[in-house]
Amino acid sequence: MRLLLTDKPLKIKFAENNENKYIDLSNLKISNCVGCFSCWTKTPGKCVIRDDATKVYPIIAKSDNVLYVSKIKYGCYGSIMKTMLERAIPIQQAFIRLLNGEVHHVQRDVSMKKAVIIAYGDISKDEQEIFKRLVEHNAHNMNFKEFKIIFTREENLEEVVSKEVIKWGE
Repeated sequence: MRLLLTDKPLKIKFAENNENKYIDLSNLKISNCVGCFSCWTKTPGKCVIRDDATKVYPIIAKSDNVLYVSKIKYGCYGSIMKTMLERAIPIQQAFIRLLNGEVHHVQRDVSMKKAVIIAYGDISKDEQEIFKRLVEHNAHNMNFKEFKIIFTREENLEEVVSKEVIKWGE
């Protein structure tokens, strides 16, 4: 499955079907994670907060190609994307493993992902470097088998996203 997960509406050609999903997080009600860890202890794999995030994180888990589109603030995902990624913790287990000398969570039933992160905004070189390190550190917990980051200005965003979506059809 291919997933286009964005923090803002995009006016691009995108054929949504069983294999292609488009999710605009800005149109959804997604509350902040409260850190109760019930998704690991009381209701394994399921968040106890009943909002739209419970429909999104299973799609993230099943997707093997993900295109993340996020505004970057201070070298980090924008608040809408960051909130969703934090709420996707039920796709991981509380158990940890050593991987290349680092501690990482064991995944539930999560597909390995080819990820493209399109980071937009007025992003300084320092912020770009901070964001690159963030993605590199999170790659194992997000189950990326490979990833690339594309930095762009907001006015070029739809063109850049369209080019990446076209590559899915190749």
